Amino acid sequence: MNILVIVAHPDDPEFFCGGTIAKWTAEGHQVGYVIVTGGNKGSDVPEITPDKLVSMRRVEQRAAGADLGVTDIAFLSYIDGELANTLLLQRDLTREIRRFKPDIVVTSDPLTLHYGALRVNHNDHRTIGMAVCDALFPAANNRMYFPELLVDGFEMHAPHEVYFAGPVVPNHFVDVSDYLGQKLESIKKHVSQVKDPNGMETRMPQSLLRLRADGSTYFAEVFRRVML
Repeated sequence: MNILVIVAHPDDPEFFCGGTIAKWTAEGHQVGYVIVTGGNKGSDVPEITPDKLVSMRRVEQRAAGADLGVTDIAFLSYIDGELANTLLLQRDLTREIRRFKPDIVVTSDPLTLHYGALRVNHNDHRTIGMAVCDALFPAANNRMYFPELLVDGFEMHAPHEVYFAGPVVPNHFVDVSDYLGQKLESIKKHVSQVKDPNGMETRMPQSLLRLRADGSTYFAEVFRRVML
């Protein structure tokens, strides 16, 4: 299968679904990323300029993707924190969907405003989830949408499923117990973002811990899975 992960920021693939990505590539599936913003506001270090941060984060993202078996990474270079669900963004996402021709698209859940009592969800995460929805249907498989893409050779394509990461109401659990180490190592490649790697290695497994009906435990990433 072809699987395309479309997210707002560098590091989103690994945090949202790094274990699932590692599992998919281990099973022989082709996984690609579309990173929509440069992540140019993701630092509070005074010496780092936005342009320098974008360059750093691209290097980090390529290294993290390689840890999970992903080398096809498209960077769209939108401004971090300023995403809007515009026709231009929908066209760019439609182009990438038609280019990669995924069976499954993974993105962030646009309905997630906050994570329980923990924190408010980033507006870019919500915006990109909605823009992906609009690109998936009806644009990606309708020649009347963005006809200029046809001129450029991007033929229509209809993915079969979408996995929404960070969902309010999950309905699909992926056992990533065998890939938790890969997930953690890939996250640590985002040096500019992970200030406490040791603490992250402790907290992350706890957040993924799930209980089976027989009382045994496992680690899972959760999604809202929708058939298209």
